[in-house]
Amino acid sequence: MNILDAIEARHSVRSYKDDPIPDETRDLLNAYVKHCNKEGNLHISIQYDDPDGFDSRLAHYGNFRNVKNYIVLAGKPGDDFSLRCGYYGEKIVLYAQKLGLNTCWVALTFNKRKVKKLLVPGEALCMVISLGYGETQGIPHRSRSFDNVVKATDYPDWFKKGVEAALLAPTATNQQKFLFAYNDGNVTLSAKGIGPHLETDLGIVKYHFEAGSGYVPKIVR
Repeated sequence: MNILDAIEARHSVRSYKDDPIPDETRDLLNAYVKHCNKEGNLHISIQYDDPDGFDSRLAHYGNFRNVKNYIVLAGKPGDDFSLRCGYYGEKIVLYAQKLGLNTCWVALTFNKRKVKKLLVPGEALCMVISLGYGETQGIPHRSRSFDNVVKATDYPDWFKKGVEAALLAPTATNQQKFLFAYNDGNVTLSAKGIGPHLETDLGIVKYHFEAGSGYVPKIVR
């Protein structure tokens, strides 16, 4: 499975099987997280065999079931912290998908008190991502149209492929409030309107565009 296959296959999954994640898969995930932390100046970690992270009323309200593994997106607060968490968190999500695992981005419906105890003093928590073998593979979310997220009249095929990959990116409450612009070979990505967790969404969308196009868009605010 290549990265584009993973983008097509990944859907949010909230219910998981009891199957443990094998040691060899954990080793691969941990090594990848270590690489992302170094590159993104973050302190992302994976908690295995820990049901307490989703043992709360909020988790039940969010329809999460049997979550025993989860990814904690954390690090020192600073410039682009939320955007970097989105970018590198989604890299890990798609790597996990390639390993046969399922995931779901979670902003609120987890045991925040428990998870915050895992942080190093001085760190901030962005979000968590549930992880495991899903009872199903999830279902595709409804996407906005291409024209709704693009400001351009003439563009190359690689730009179109990048936007198509971005439209498959998970965003908070599936809001997809982002906008790509193309002008003479230059691509910009910005938030469109207001909504929750837009900075994290921009990071996720940025990675999808890069994976689909091979081009790094410039973030504008």
